[in-house]
Amino acid sequence: MIDPLFSDDYKLASYWLDDAPLAVLPTSELPSEVDVAIVGAGYTGLVAALTVARAGRGVVVFDAEDAGFGCSTRNGGQCGAGFKNGFDDLAKTYGKPRAVALYKEALASLDFLTSFVAGEDIACDYKHCGRFMGAHAPGHYEDMARKFETNRRELGIECYMVPRAEQHSEIDSDAYYGGGVMPSHTSLHPAKYHAGLLERALAAGAVVHPHTAVTHIEREGSGFMVTTARGRLRAGQVIVATNGYSNNVGSLPDLSRRVIPIGSYMIATEPLAPGVIDRLMPKDRVTSDTRRVVLYYRASPDRTRILFGGRVALAETDPAISGPRLHAVLCEIFPEIATVGISHSWMGFVGYTFDKMPHLGVRGGLHYAMGYCGSGVAMGSYLGHKIAHKLLGNEEGDTAFDELPFQTRPLYFGKPWFLAAAVAWYKFLDRRAR
Repeated sequence: MIDPLFSDDYKLASYWLDDAPLAVLPTSELPSEVDVAIVGAGYTGLVAALTVARAGRGVVVFDAEDAGFGCSTRNGGQCGAGFKNGFDDLAKTYGKPRAVALYKEALASLDFLTSFVAGEDIACDYKHCGRFMGAHAPGHYEDMARKFETNRRELGIECYMVPRAEQHSEIDSDAYYGGGVMPSHTSLHPAKYHAGLLERALAAGAVVHPHTAVTHIEREGSGFMVTTARGRLRAGQVIVATNGYSNNVGSLPDLSRRVIPIGSYMIATEPLAPGVIDRLMPKDRVTSDTRRVVLYYRASPDRTRILFGGRVALAETDPAISGPRLHAVLCEIFPEIATVGISHSWMGFVGYTFDKMPHLGVRGGLHYAMGYCGSGVAMGSYLGHKIAHKLLGNEEGDTAFDELPFQTRPLYFGKPWFLAAAVAWYKFLDRRAR
């Protein structure tokens, strides 16, 4: 049974694919040998493929589904520059100099994305809109103010606070206790961006094989034998770029044990009445909040709908179930749209890590970049570029993430059996904070 909130022509599919459907690529035979094989045709894999191909290497990219099937066309289109860990947390763990270096990588990732989109002339509705982060509880506002001050002092990051009495200048809602603005954050159309990446990677000479799952990778001499659902080939080098879908690559238990796939769910509302979106979100910022189980939302690029995301179930569920639940939470923020229906409901898997940090490097000879913890539009693109240069032996591949320990936990093998309990605990803490 579909909830009556769904429109008559609803889709249990990503809203973004209406404007930029997944590409239908021709089927081609696998070569017997290639310089570089890349597993995963999302942002990281395609930026890496583009970089390697332009360096004159032969490149094939494999994906178990269509290119862009995963979160590269399912995310919220919010582009930030930061980590789940605050600066002070990183300084306690790694020391202040390393914390500064790590945060500068986050800032560099957004700069990279901005220059990359402009330099490649990718039409993806890229906008310097800024972010409003709502304080979910009174204490969160003061905590955010302290973190903002640290970020300004230590990192030179532009950011400022907006008290509750003035928050209607940012968002027409009383759901928050004030908030903060990060003017440098941006937005884009995820599927258009992916389509642009794919087009440029193909033009550079990379060959993309969709519906070609990689089932095994093993060392063979100085290279690797890559076994896929459609045959085998020898690769001189391999990049793994599977992020939240790493546990689907059965041949990579060492990496899949280090990435936690967490479902993130989204809806798109039906079109709002003219003028409503201009009142609710007057500055067209991307928005998130300080909950542990975070909410994130924005207006569609044409400013006719609200695109709203978060996690509303303990275990993974169906978008037909998550859609009405997300709608109910959205209406707590904007009560006046309670009668506006849902046109799209979908989900995708975010790749989290145990230390809440992205990672790139080499394990067992395999190059990898993954674990973006929900901030993969900028960071995934940036680290795709970096891991390609690392593979090519260029100094441009050096990052502050090098030699960062890539943690796992006992009894974890890629299936997060502990996730429901963790989400329940975080939701309890969010409720108690109010």
